[in-house]
Amino acid sequence: MGAHMRTARSRRLAVELKEFREAAGLNGDQVAEEMGWSVAKVYRMEGDKVRILPRDVTRLLRLYQVTGEQAEAVLELSRQARVKGWWHQYSGAIPEWFQFYVGLEAATNVMHSYDAELVPGLLQSEDYARAIMATAPDPGTEETDRQMAVRMERQKRLTSESPLALWAVLNEAVIRRIVGGPAVTSAQLRHLVQMSELSNVTVQVLPFDAGAHPAMHGSFKVMRFPEEVDPDVVYLEAQTSALYLEGTEDVDRYSLMFDHLRAQALSPGASRDLMAQVAGQL
Repeated sequence: MGAHMRTARSRRLAVELKEFREAAGLNGDQVAEEMGWSVAKVYRMEGDKVRILPRDVTRLLRLYQVTGEQAEAVLELSRQARVKGWWHQYSGAIPEWFQFYVGLEAATNVMHSYDAELVPGLLQSEDYARAIMATAPDPGTEETDRQMAVRMERQKRLTSESPLALWAVLNEAVIRRIVGGPAVTSAQLRHLVQMSELSNVTVQVLPFDAGAHPAMHGSFKVMRFPEEVDPDVVYLEAQTSALYLEGTEDVDRYSLMFDHLRAQALSPGASRDLMAQVAGQL
């Protein structure tokens, strides 16, 4: 059996099973004894650390006395959790640690994003994105083309039938940094202005003269989901890995930070004016 690939659905399934166990008044030891498993296996399943087989879900639901439509919905979720999303066809172009993010991004309905250095992927123009990708130590042309295909596919979330509500705060450095030359940067800024006119997209610039601010340690994203059972996630990206914070305290802290950032940033209208002005200067 291959390594477990987390998805938005596998995460929801793990949360649901934990809630059913708690509602049944059972602890991990009792479940392990009933099922003939190790306690570690129970908690790994509830932590979305291992793939959960539909037959195991059936046995757990029986133990937790979950029946009828509720049980059928959870079983369907367990089957769906194993279905690969569109992004898996590009698996070579997307590192494993990023595939979980792309799945979450496809499932989220509200995203709050702070970016310190570059325009976030969902708002990048193709030329700007290619210029960013070209900075990789060994960018192959074919690899870049596949990465571009993924990025363009991801961007459809902003204009789909039930579009993602994106609120992006960009450090002023993002709009001042020349990426791919003045013409590419100017076109990217005009693209940002255009995207920010969509009803579901808000872009604010955090100006240099705002001084010190809560996110000086770097970029982050807070993702919310339409299903109540799906906890919010904070996403922090590094060069070769990512951190997903799902604890309530962590999410609350970053949500509060974001509120402070958008309060310190220029208004959406003033931000558009500044981006258009910088684009004109280039």
